[in-house]
Amino acid sequence: MGFFDKLKSGLEKTRKTLTEKIEKLVIGYATIDELEEVLIMADVGIKTTSILMQDVRDGIKAKQINEPADLRPFLEAKLKELLSNGDYKINYAKQGPTVIIVVGVNGVGKTTTIGKLGNYYKEQGLKVVLAAGDTFRAAAIDQLEIWGGRIGVDVIKHTEGSDPAAVVYDALKSAKSKEADVLIIDTAGRLHTKFNLMEELKKINRIVEREITGAPHETLLVLDATTGQNAINQAKLFSQATPLTGVVLTKLDGTAKGGVVVAIKSELEIPVKWIGIGEGVNDLRPFDPEEFSKALFGDK
Repeated sequence: MGFFDKLKSGLEKTRKTLTEKIEKLVIGYATIDELEEVLIMADVGIKTTSILMQDVRDGIKAKQINEPADLRPFLEAKLKELLSNGDYKINYAKQGPTVIIVVGVNGVGKTTTIGKLGNYYKEQGLKVVLAAGDTFRAAAIDQLEIWGGRIGVDVIKHTEGSDPAAVVYDALKSAKSKEADVLIIDTAGRLHTKFNLMEELKKINRIVEREITGAPHETLLVLDATTGQNAINQAKLFSQATPLTGVVLTKLDGTAKGGVVVAIKSELEIPVKWIGIGEGVNDLRPFDPEEFSKALFGDK
């Protein structure tokens, strides 16, 4: 099964929430006002729902929607347009290693995501180094080491409880000396409201900026799609502590809340850059707005 088919299959729960109700509108069993409830149930978000509802009403007035059957392709085009606005492309270094800092609370699949990111770049023929910057959990260091061995890349680590910034410093030196193409940095996933965690992230950022011009090139927040609006709240808190360039949305295959992709982009102005739709090592891919919109609406 190709990635698009996996994505389409993974979005089945969301599609049923969203498109089956739209079909009822199309055949006359529901009203336009019920569309608003459908969008909110799919976790598209209040702000995005208001925008889309206004677009639909404007579309009816402008004769872009002349009959119920026009509603589905109209909404698909609008969602694609919303998701395509802004910079959802991945940033890379012009020279030297591309530095990616990965943040997120425990339990969202952060370390696993780093392993899959490393594998993606390794399969592109790039030299990858991983930094075990989550020194507060021995399990996090061990897990990253297992991933490093699994995908065949170096992991820079210190002992549990050591200074994360020191790990990052050594990893930066190692990546430069080994002429690595990509350095991916894990960070602590303790409760995101703790002040010391936020100060730690700022310290890591300062070291990265000092050692490599233009870095970090990406600061990615890993979110669990199954948590819906709670994911939005996490994104708000992390964006206050460190500048985020994008979101990695995991577990899209296990939720009816796939509309959170749209909510993150529209309400927070943070683009979704990667999506995960399974447990496999290759089930993480760069986000494509057109592909996502087609899969959400069940297109071929």
